[in-house]
Amino acid sequence: MLRDLTYYGNPVLRKKCQQIEEITDEIRRLGQDLMETVLAMDGAGLSAPQVGELHRIFVIRYANGQDSEGWPIICPPCVFINPILSNPSIEMITHGEGCMSIPGIYEKVTRPRTIEVEYMDLEGKMHKEIATDWRARAIMHENDHLNGVLNIDRIHPNRKKKIEGALREIKKQYN
Repeated sequence: MLRDLTYYGNPVLRKKCQQIEEITDEIRRLGQDLMETVLAMDGAGLSAPQVGELHRIFVIRYANGQDSEGWPIICPPCVFINPILSNPSIEMITHGEGCMSIPGIYEKVTRPRTIEVEYMDLEGKMHKEIATDWRARAIMHENDHLNGVLNIDRIHPNRKKKIEGALREIKKQYN
């Protein structure tokens, strides 16, 4: 089922999500809904708080690496439950980053090039991987949502000041 998005200004986006203790039918439905919604909206990733749910689950659509022109490699949505991120690389990459909950805002965010992530899938199976490039960026972006952090919290304060008007408009239009 397609879910309605929550937008900048909605307090749920600033709350820390709860650990998922058991993969219930409700959690499976939420995972399926996130996959359907991110595909329908042609997004890179989508987290539970972006659809009004406070569970530690998100989906992303980027594979490791990048194409010959430096763009992400799109793959079917992958579900991450209770992700644990560790061992960020020393090498950092700054790149433009958007967010479906903050439409029209695309700002440069600096993040580690690689990150290690442990997570559970919808069947309860544990996975561990080293994510790179766009996949790493998407994982870190969506994981931030689970902790009430938005990508605009990671931009330079001068840039944030310059987009305050646009943020007010988003808050007014969508909430």
